[in-house]
Amino acid sequence: MKRRSFITKSACAASTLSLTGFSALGSISKTPLKHSFHLKYAPHLGMFKHSAGEDPIAQLNFIADQGFTAFEDNGMMERSVTLQEEMAKTMAARSIEMGVFVAHKIYWTEPNLASGETEKREEFLDYIKKAISVAKRVNAKWMTVVPGHLDLGLSMGYQTAHVIESLKQASALLEPHNLTMVLEPLNFRNHPGLFLTGSSQAYEICKAVNSPSCKILFDIYHQQIQEGNLIPNIEACWDEIAYFQIGDNPGRNEPTTGEINYKNVFKFIHAKGYNGVMGMEHGNSRPDQEGELAVINAYKTVDAFI
Repeated sequence: MKRRSFITKSACAASTLSLTGFSALGSISKTPLKHSFHLKYAPHLGMFKHSAGEDPIAQLNFIADQGFTAFEDNGMMERSVTLQEEMAKTMAARSIEMGVFVAHKIYWTEPNLASGETEKREEFLDYIKKAISVAKRVNAKWMTVVPGHLDLGLSMGYQTAHVIESLKQASALLEPHNLTMVLEPLNFRNHPGLFLTGSSQAYEICKAVNSPSCKILFDIYHQQIQEGNLIPNIEACWDEIAYFQIGDNPGRNEPTTGEINYKNVFKFIHAKGYNGVMGMEHGNSRPDQEGELAVINAYKTVDAFI
């Protein structure tokens, strides 16, 4: 082979490999090379199912292969013990940190914690006891709590007092295990009528509960809709925030698809020294494997804040 022809063919081959990468078997793969992220972004099951398949273990391995170092699963409580243990083993082997799961039944259309009803409070506390076992099984540190719907028959002061009392009792259950429930304020548009909506409200409640086991889940998507002013509000309640979740607005899809300047938000959070999980609680803006690659590339883009 002539030298010029060899060089040309070699350059073309190198270009192809740099764009696609190799799979473990040495064949060309369409998946991107593993990336090193500055923050612990946490995908969820189903986000990469077209690339990894339906099997939860395969999906965990896929997200680790892309460089993600955390994972969250709202539905972990409903999974079988066998699957929970298998997922925990895989996460440990792949150095994936477990993020939040939903700890209890959420009352979307009727009051529970705000009502002060003894039966509703006991039901909630029973869920927390069960969630402790699940958290230990999957090596989780955090669990999501949503206080439920407003009680329209009570003034806000009474409702707040009832919620605080329930959370104090739940904190007493969690503290011996070094576990933390994170309160998630939700926006009025997607979830009208809920008791907990704003970051300042969550901050007030956490200060009243006064426990390391009761902190804030600051969902950036929800708070962009509810109150905006993201960075100042994150700063104002920083000492009570234990967890973040992500989604752009409008659409609740990956960063770069909406109005939120996620690169600046992430830069601020990173500069504050945050070392926790950033839950990717959003959809994919585009379908199939192409859309999954777009999600990965979006996070590479907004993570480039250094």
